[in-house]
Amino acid sequence: MAAADEAISLLVGRSATVAVAESLTGGLIGATFTSVPGASKAFRGGVISYATDLKHALLAVPDELLRREGAVHPQVAAAMAAGVARLCEATYGLAVTGVAGPEPQDGRPVGTVHVAVSGPGGEIWSRDLRLQGSRERIRVKTVDEAVDLLTRVLKTNKREHSG
Repeated sequence: MAAADEAISLLVGRSATVAVAESLTGGLIGATFTSVPGASKAFRGGVISYATDLKHALLAVPDELLRREGAVHPQVAAAMAAGVARLCEATYGLAVTGVAGPEPQDGRPVGTVHVAVSGPGGEIWSRDLRLQGSRERIRVKTVDEAVDLLTRVLKTNKREHSG
């Protein structure tokens, strides 16, 4: 929870906002952010695009990319992040896509996860993960990694976006 508090605080401190696009986490990232008091000052909302077709329909992930690579791919995560930022009119978009199990998906093994942050000017930061453990452990660890990536992006770019 401390990581989400820090991310929200950093966003509020620079009058920035975030929106989330979630697949395997099914809303856990949004729930994590909204559990922080004062989150409404920075959290715009999100899209749970669990089904592959919704990644295209709601987040404008290129259909051709989804056909070629499947839903579990770094470029898909990046497109989801950019799409949710645009859709929700947020400064940053945070997206996750991956395989929590119990079966592989799109030829990707269980524990394959891609996290991306889209920021001002269309810049993308990403993290590719190979997680182990139960379905629930993979989902929780994905939330932790996603919030951590956003926090690191905000800390790294503090001077660029502050007064």
